[in-house]
Amino acid sequence: MKSAAPPGLLEALVQALRRLPGVGPRAAQRHAYHLLQHDREGARQLVRALDAALGGLGRCRLCNTFADAELCETCASPRRDPSLLCVVETPADQAMVEQTLTFQGRYFVLMGRLSPLDGVGPRELGLQRLLERAGDGVVTEVILATNFTQEGEATAHYLGELLRARGLAVSRLARGVPVGGELEYVDASTIAQAMRDRKTIRG
Repeated sequence: MKSAAPPGLLEALVQALRRLPGVGPRAAQRHAYHLLQHDREGARQLVRALDAALGGLGRCRLCNTFADAELCETCASPRRDPSLLCVVETPADQAMVEQTLTFQGRYFVLMGRLSPLDGVGPRELGLQRLLERAGDGVVTEVILATNFTQEGEATAHYLGELLRARGLAVSRLARGVPVGGELEYVDASTIAQAMRDRKTIRG
């Protein structure tokens, strides 16, 4: 039995663009045609930027987000309050919290959330790094800003138990963020209010 022939160059480009979140077959095709027909220099710029990011970006030693140095700009800033640590799921969530201009502490980016059905447990998330970060003797409050999805809530509950067992004050974003909502898609003013009204998690 012969193996299927590899896709042509155009189809391969369309399939690659479909890997982006929210991009379906028709949108991927439109993007591909646009880049090839109207913006070939933009396509080359995209290729160069992706190649440079893949080769040069690593993880911040302290907060685990993407960085091109040992420390990201936020962790390296002397103006941030090191006693406040906000835990988010993704760099996009961190960016949304930053847009609120209400949080002046530091972050830890999980790069995911607990999801047993997908095989993502505490080890896969590297939670030991978070526990070491939160237990550095400087952090006095950990704000759990995981998303209000089922997985995000489970992650917040699990982390809350671990952190409180180590004597840390733990709080959770208030319910201004809708149930099932992800921070990346919530407006900044709603996140700001949820941060201001955050609730202490008690045993």
